[in-house]
Amino acid sequence: MDAAKLNQLKHFVEQCKSNPSILADPSLSFFRDYLESLGAKLPNSAYSQSKAHVESDEDIEDVAEEQEKVEEVEEDEIIESDVELEGETCEPDDDPPQKMGDPSVEVTEENREASQMAKFKATEAISEGKLEEAIENLTEAILLNPTSAIMYATRATVYIKMKKPNAAIRDANAALEINPDSAKGYKSRGMARALLGQWEEAAKDLHVASKLDYDEEINAVLKKVEPNAHKIEEHRRKYERLHKEREEKRKERERQRRRAEAQAAYEKAKKQERSSSSRNPGGMPGGFPGGMPGGFPGAGGMPGGFPGAEGMPGGFPGGMPGGVPGNVDFSKILNDPDLMTAFSDPEVMSALQDVMKNPANLAKHQANPKVAPVIAKMMSKFGGPK
Repeated sequence: MDAAKLNQLKHFVEQCKSNPSILADPSLSFFRDYLESLGAKLPNSAYSQSKAHVESDEDIEDVAEEQEKVEEVEEDEIIESDVELEGETCEPDDDPPQKMGDPSVEVTEENREASQMAKFKATEAISEGKLEEAIENLTEAILLNPTSAIMYATRATVYIKMKKPNAAIRDANAALEINPDSAKGYKSRGMARALLGQWEEAAKDLHVASKLDYDEEINAVLKKVEPNAHKIEEHRRKYERLHKEREEKRKERERQRRRAEAQAAYEKAKKQERSSSSRNPGGMPGGFPGGMPGGFPGAGGMPGGFPGAEGMPGGFPGGMPGGVPGNVDFSKILNDPDLMTAFSDPEVMSALQDVMKNPANLAKHQANPKVAPVIAKMMSKFGGPK
């Protein structure tokens, strides 16, 4: 290459190194493309103003796009429909609690007989439709014999006839506390719960009563209660499933949002890292730190690198007397993908720097399978022995 042109090229490269914005000139776009084809990472100033901001704009767009993809969409609130039920119900009674017997009282035989007599009177009153009178007689029977489950259960049935389900449930509970296997206790409580529209609880009580002591009245009530209980159960399961599906979708959207944020942060960090590395001063991309001061071979050598006039005593095999030939074509090195890849390896570059500082150090790197082939290939480019 003509020495004058080489000096001009050297001067141009030095100017580019000191002021990379020179490369922003549209007429030098071919040179930028060439450098990038070699793997060079150019600073933002080497591009036009619009180009310099493309990356940051793309960062913003990427993050916005990813977040938009997983932006949580507000779903309509799940509104449960009414269940169409059939059967007679009544308003809950709010009367003061009825009188209850004292279970700690010792019941004498006399009291027991008197309790039975009061119950007999209550039965007659019920048959005559005198429900209030029946309640009074049964309350007297309970006070005389508070240990009788049947007394409480019987009074509960009267309260059901009077459409006082809460009072009936209190008596049924008292009967079941005394006798957990009281069929009449479960039956009266089940019927009272049905009056309150507590269909599922009513069905459970009536099924237990039927197992303990089946009768036709229990079966008749169950036929009215069970369809409603099944409808309520199906309704509940349906909306439990819908709520569960909604929650799973919400969790999936949250996972996608976090993944998108993490991916966007990762991509942004990568771009920032590439941008930062492109601003680092230095010569060949990923290559010799400190650039190539002193110019190309044949023009004063490479201070800190290959001696330009004395060769490399104790250096590369066969030596390089007279230094690096002035007519070497450096494009062969820059266009060699293997060498450019090797120059990006910190271990290889460290070894080359070591040899540059002291050519005698070549010997300790000749056994390194990563370094020795690179040196041999560079020697072939310089016209030395292969």
